Amino acid sequence: MTEQQLHVTLNSGRLSKAEVIQLVDQLATQPELIGRLLQEIFDQDKTDSFNASWVFDHLMRKKLVYLLPHFEKFTKGLEGLKSESIIRSMAHVCEFSMEAYFEAKDSAFTQNITLEQLERILTTCFDWLIGEHKVAVKVFAMSSLFYLGQKYDWVHPELKMVLEQQNHKDSAGYKSRAKKTLAELKKLGF
Repeated sequence: MTEQQLHVTLNSGRLSKAEVIQLVDQLATQPELIGRLLQEIFDQDKTDSFNASWVFDHLMRKKLVYLLPHFEKFTKGLEGLKSESIIRSMAHVCEFSMEAYFEAKDSAFTQNITLEQLERILTTCFDWLIGEHKVAVKVFAMSSLFYLGQKYDWVHPELKMVLEQQNHKDSAGYKSRAKKTLAELKKLGF
């Protein structure tokens, strides 16, 4: 597949789940197209399409390491996103990345992600958590922030405060994840 073919595929109407899976399988063998896929996400944020982010989310579940050469562009593009559908996918990829860095301690991630990139994710995830976003975005942001608190001392107390303040006004899904996160924070002494 060429960059042009990828562009046409991503911008020719909504993709079915089967088409997404097929495209992910193809892109899993063509890591050279990940930069183009990421650019398509940022371009589609200005439209009502979210094909690129949906494909990206599914591809990162299989080949998260493909993100690393593009991590700078990924983190720099997060704060400007407007589409809730795209933000959801990108928040999910943030969560995967933070799991790889902090929980799995994958050396590919710990040795290649910079402090500035972590801080961009941290800032964006707090914005997503306290902003007007749907539950999935907030849950993914909450998880990423929990992991980031292992590196930044101030994050866990701040996360606890936000969760306690917002817990009464959000959905059941949010409350459930917040309760689990608060329990984990309590185990750590917060």
